[in-house]
Amino acid sequence: MPHTEPGDVMRSGILPDNDTKALFFLRHYNDIDHITPVIFKWAESGHICDVVLIGKDNACSDYRIQFLRKLAGVRVAHIRELLPPLDFMLWRLQTLLMSPGLRRSWLNPVINRLVQIYGREKRQHIWRKTAHRLLERSFGKSATATGVVIFDWITRNSPVCIEWVEMVVTMARATGLGTVSLPHGDSPHANQLIRHHEWKLEPDSMYSAGGIFDKVVVPNELCAVRFRPFVPAQSLAVLGSPRYCSEWLAVLAELQLPSPLVRAENRLKLVLFLRKSDFTTFWEEVSEVVQMIAAFPNVEIIIKPHTRGGWRQPLTRAAAITRLPNVSVAGDEMHSIHLLNWADAVIDLATSVVYEAVKAGKPVLAADYLHAGRSTIAGFMPETELRCRDDVYQKIAELLSSGCDSFYVEEHRQRFLREIINGSSDDNVLSRYVTLLEDSCRDPAIQQSTDGK
Repeated sequence: MPHTEPGDVMRSGILPDNDTKALFFLRHYNDIDHITPVIFKWAESGHICDVVLIGKDNACSDYRIQFLRKLAGVRVAHIRELLPPLDFMLWRLQTLLMSPGLRRSWLNPVINRLVQIYGREKRQHIWRKTAHRLLERSFGKSATATGVVIFDWITRNSPVCIEWVEMVVTMARATGLGTVSLPHGDSPHANQLIRHHEWKLEPDSMYSAGGIFDKVVVPNELCAVRFRPFVPAQSLAVLGSPRYCSEWLAVLAELQLPSPLVRAENRLKLVLFLRKSDFTTFWEEVSEVVQMIAAFPNVEIIIKPHTRGGWRQPLTRAAAITRLPNVSVAGDEMHSIHLLNWADAVIDLATSVVYEAVKAGKPVLAADYLHAGRSTIAGFMPETELRCRDDVYQKIAELLSSGCDSFYVEEHRQRFLREIINGSSDDNVLSRYVTLLEDSCRDPAIQQSTDGK
């Protein structure tokens, strides 16, 4: 019999006999970014899994997805490839129909009427049919199965329909599979009221969907407080950040695409990361700050809009910004890791992407006065905070005159790394994730009971 590598078996569509199978659903850039490290460690540990992409087709070309395709024991496909054309079309139409984004648009009255006409019972048929096909593909036709089904943090505002996720989770549990929700990000804000129209300081029901899973995993305690009102204590696990842990950063350094950016050593290179338009940002002052920094000699600035919804941000369309010769706007093809490697320092409006800069010891200027929040970075490292325009000027002047070394109070930085990146534990973050998924495969009900003692 000819020798067959594990990856060849998976690519042939035949799953080998294994007690620890996993089915990962990935939606968009953020959860690909944060969950790829877990899939990598799962495969490295000798386990097998399916990765099903349920977002836009262009995710298939993402360099991290291409990396996963090459791993032994990992099978990657877009949901469009796995469903009959009619079923996929109906699944997609129902997903769009239930999209929170459409509910917030001028189409809301029309959408509400369509939802009434095409009621929940009608929708359940296609939810059940598609869920059954995907679960059967990964775990077989047996009435009972061993394994785990993984989504990212699904919220009531998620583009993927919560009704469908509930159906997948319910059917998975019925056959004995574990269900886990993994992080698609972190908590760059240390406060709660950060979005438009958030006026009450109370538990945010947006996170209540976490209660449908056997386990919800968070990187740190700051994220855990979001879910505690809605998730039983034994179902919430604090395991550290898979995206920013040392083990994954070492792997990421080897697999990233060649950077299109060229470093100019005689300039101070700054990257400004923007948040989604959902969050309250004081755009007029952001524009003033960019223009003020651009007026310094030997400074170059790249503005990186958010990967989702960046086109709605007014700064990147303002003539006062786009005409500046030393300011440019990064396109979607420009990955954050390229920008972080290029930059000498980062200006942050409360995004977790800058955690990688903190790990590398690069200065992060936490521009808290430019948005309606208190950043996690400023909370842990007060030396990073910008509280007014004078602070911005002085920090830039210091970086130009003294360089970017010795920016942090090292005691503050180490506490940040320990509590936010490692989850108040050691740096074996990815191993902890694999252990939790292995336990969820064996017997999720027993595991919950044991953890709750």
